[in-house]
Amino acid sequence: MEQAAGGWDQQPLESSPMAEFTAYSGDPQCIGEARRFAREFLTRVRAVHGPSLSDRALTTTQLVVSELVTNACKYAPGPILLDLRADAATVTVAVWDTAPALPSVWAADPGRIGCHGLETVLAACRSFEARREPVGKRVTARIALADDSTGHAAMGFAHDPAGELAALGMPLL
Repeated sequence: MEQAAGGWDQQPLESSPMAEFTAYSGDPQCIGEARRFAREFLTRVRAVHGPSLSDRALTTTQLVVSELVTNACKYAPGPILLDLRADAATVTVAVWDTAPALPSVWAADPGRIGCHGLETVLAACRSFEARREPVGKRVTARIALADDSTGHAAMGFAHDPAGELAALGMPLL
């Protein structure tokens, strides 16, 4: 990269998307390692591509990584693959695990203790997909990279997560 006045010449994500992946054994300590991996990846994205990555996107991505890797550790024995990608509009988080069963979302119940992780992911993401693979499944969530003029991201599922899940063929418990 060429150095410009006042710093490095930053390349737009449209012309130079970034991606990194890693594998974990599936032990519970990998949840924190995955959050750290996501934070370090997004720090590199920000350093290379500039401030288009909002603080909200950084925090939300770490939360989504944490929830999806936690579910993989909890419900799927064995290895976990984490794939992170950033383009001009989104950060994509994809988690592969060995269990073929697609995740289920519980009906909203503020009195329920636990089982709110997928609800949280759906509320925070622009899009969500879960699909079976020849072995296991892949769960993919996309998070808006930049905030709008009011400081908020466009949320794809905030209006009707149950309807979106039904369209994906995922059960609502």
